[in-house]
Amino acid sequence: MADSPTGARRGLLATFLDVVERVGNRLPDPITLFGGGAVFVLLLSWVGATLEWQVDKPVAMPVTQQVLDSGTGQPVEVLQTTVAGRRTVLVTDSDGNPTKTTVASPILDEQGRLQLERGTQPVKAVNLLSRDGFKWVLDTLVSNFTGFHPLGVVLVAMLGIGIAEKTGLVGAILKAITRITPQSLLTPAMVFVGILSSLAADAGYVVLPPIAAALYKAAGRSPLAGMAAVFAGVSAGFSANLVITSLDPLLSGLSEAGAAILDPSYTVNPAANWWFMIASTGVLTLVGWVVTARFVEPRYDGKPADEGGPSPVTEEERAAQVVTDEERAGLRMSLGVGLFTTALCLALIFVPGGPLYAESGEAPRWGQAIVPMIFFIFLSVGVAFGIPTGKVRAASPSGRLDGGIARLMAETMADMGPYIVLAFFAAQFVAWFNHSQLGIMLAILGGDFLASLQMPPQVLMAAFIVVAMMGNLFIGSASAKYAFFAPVFVPMFMAVGISPELTQAAYRIGDSSTNIITPLNPYFVVILVFMQKYVPKAGIGTLVSMMLPYSIAFWLIWTLMLMGWMTLGWPLGPEGPLTYDAGI
Repeated sequence: MADSPTGARRGLLATFLDVVERVGNRLPDPITLFGGGAVFVLLLSWVGATLEWQVDKPVAMPVTQQVLDSGTGQPVEVLQTTVAGRRTVLVTDSDGNPTKTTVASPILDEQGRLQLERGTQPVKAVNLLSRDGFKWVLDTLVSNFTGFHPLGVVLVAMLGIGIAEKTGLVGAILKAITRITPQSLLTPAMVFVGILSSLAADAGYVVLPPIAAALYKAAGRSPLAGMAAVFAGVSAGFSANLVITSLDPLLSGLSEAGAAILDPSYTVNPAANWWFMIASTGVLTLVGWVVTARFVEPRYDGKPADEGGPSPVTEEERAAQVVTDEERAGLRMSLGVGLFTTALCLALIFVPGGPLYAESGEAPRWGQAIVPMIFFIFLSVGVAFGIPTGKVRAASPSGRLDGGIARLMAETMADMGPYIVLAFFAAQFVAWFNHSQLGIMLAILGGDFLASLQMPPQVLMAAFIVVAMMGNLFIGSASAKYAFFAPVFVPMFMAVGISPELTQAAYRIGDSSTNIITPLNPYFVVILVFMQKYVPKAGIGTLVSMMLPYSIAFWLIWTLMLMGWMTLGWPLGPEGPLTYDAGI
């Protein structure tokens, strides 16, 4: 009897998630959804331009003074021009006569820095169906696809990972891990590793979910539960970590630029949120563990295997989980090669004068090279494993080593075919939405609404987290979205005594929490393709319903944690104050 209320609540939640899944899966195929969304953006941009939609974006404007002629003492005037497309057009009055404007020069302070003041810049909807707009659509159709950031990251990483998987290395590692990892600690380990993967930028999206799914399946558990746990850590916990990642200096730079609108001398330390993010790593690991154990895995335990449930481990499968002598030899060889390749990569980063070594005062150079390093590491260990086991040569009709490697890579790319097609349409949708200016206009309107409310700091930050979560449904990139948000919200909150560092921390919570349920996350489609390996009929509804409990739990617990942090008055990190002296 004591367990019935909990069981009832869990039953209600499972029923609700099943409804979300059914409704979501009734949506068109993701390719159709992204294609239709792109067409809708075209039409909406035409409506916005026709109705002359416009919002004012706060910007830092240099304080200027008129340039005077040294002889006459009069302001210097020049003909007024404007840029239209790629042409410079002379501005004329109603009678067709050229107009003039006075020349202005910026004013510098005593340290030689620009004096800035708060100003506004109009943002208008760009008509993608106009003559110039539609030409841009056609001109960039190919470059949108080839320049779609996740496409290259996924395909290059998978070339290496595919070798490791198809030679049997991944399977052998999973068998070894299954024998030494306590089942009770498998879930927190997956969430924790997922959170730490942000150190390698976006590589965790590609590497970890298929490994976690295979690990759970080998243990007789739902592969989708393993994928959900690690995806929650990788994506919903993207902003947290135990160390400073490439995201920290990126966001701090945008916060500093936003703060300059009100205070040009204000600086933001890249480590300003570090202590809060260290604490967040532990809290989110526990939250992800609880959500998986109490809600996600029990829901899939009652489903058949083709709907994501566990499949019974047969005696044949148990025998297949035993590491053979050939696999042991392959593991020993791949371990040695892996250590050598990893040491070589670390030498490139840390040896002074190396290609990836950052000199004093220089930004880290290894961030953009993480995917190529993953490619070479997985390729080398995969080949090293496949040589003693004979898997590489067996893949080639001629039995040649190089032919086997090429054939395994080709098979990997063939498996990625559905993702490549989906990426084409997703790339067009994201590019058109950004170019139309509709995303930044929605963000600014939300900021104006929030500014009109009178709230205590804790409630204001909680409300801003919700705005960031909603913004994540329209603009997927964390840096691109914060580039829009920072000039709006940072100075707005500074005016009421909230530090840029606190605004940045709140933004990171909102951005991360909904990463796992927004189709605008570029890697959303990657996870969907991984899911369809186990559940062929899985759709967007399947993925959203699986990840929604994590999104809600991370949002609530993380928000309460920040509000408590503010109440206690703890700094967010080195030079990470909670308040700003607005002088009012």
